[in-house]
Amino acid sequence: MPPLPEPLDAVALLRCPVCSAAMAAASDTAAGGLRCTAGHAFDGARQGYVNLLTGKGTSFIPDTADMVAARAAFLDAGHYRPLMEAVRAAAAQLLAGTAEPVVVDAGAGTGHYLAPVLASLPQCRAVALDLSKYALRRAARTCPQALCVVWDLWRPLPLADGAADLVLNIFAPRNPEEYARILRPGGRLLVVTPAPGHLEALRRIVPLLAIDTDKAERLAASLGSSFEPEGAEELVVPLELDPEDLRNLVMMGPNAHHVDPAALDKAAEAPRSGVEARFTISIFGKRH
Repeated sequence: MPPLPEPLDAVALLRCPVCSAAMAAASDTAAGGLRCTAGHAFDGARQGYVNLLTGKGTSFIPDTADMVAARAAFLDAGHYRPLMEAVRAAAAQLLAGTAEPVVVDAGAGTGHYLAPVLASLPQCRAVALDLSKYALRRAARTCPQALCVVWDLWRPLPLADGAADLVLNIFAPRNPEEYARILRPGGRLLVVTPAPGHLEALRRIVPLLAIDTDKAERLAASLGSSFEPEGAEELVVPLELDPEDLRNLVMMGPNAHHVDPAALDKAAEAPRSGVEARFTISIFGKRH
């Protein structure tokens, strides 16, 4: 059996964010970072990721260490395991017959959704992009064969044209033109979004950000110039949440920026039943 891919095996897929030149590993940079053929250097972090957002950086606020810790605790507890399995199964089907597939996880977070995909595709090369270095520290441990890169998804992606066979986009910003650019002909985009009714029972006891009832239609419209829909699956996951689970669920995402901690503590102790997570898993093909 061929050796499993390692993170540096995916470096050839990258392009310099400064000049678009090809990238390579550079032993003279911190923690085995990268250097492009024009000489621009990017240090690696000992926690296993490379930050390409040097210089200008980004105006967006990345997930904090506390948010990432809450997400890791919630996902480690297995509450969203059915979603992880559904993503894994969909990716395996889409990449069946591809000898050495390339997956880009755009908004990889802690790597919990990418890891099962890589486990079922042992010869896959992968790049995990996220704005939060705290998330990528965990992703580097969760997905040891993936190249973890700090990057702002709203900017042109530091990847070569046609580099990927599959782009994962799970609860993350969508940059359709760039996702189409980095996909090879015939490549697919797998998007996961909350579905109407997601966590509806919790909204009676804690104020959460609203879920658009027309989210599926708006998603298809936003991707329409670059992608065409190939199918969608609805997934309903019943949740049994103790007070700590509920706190982690609320604090692991955008709600963390809006919820009142005292109100959350009160809600965590309130009786609740019938809590369901609802997701839409959508597959899009790249337009010719």
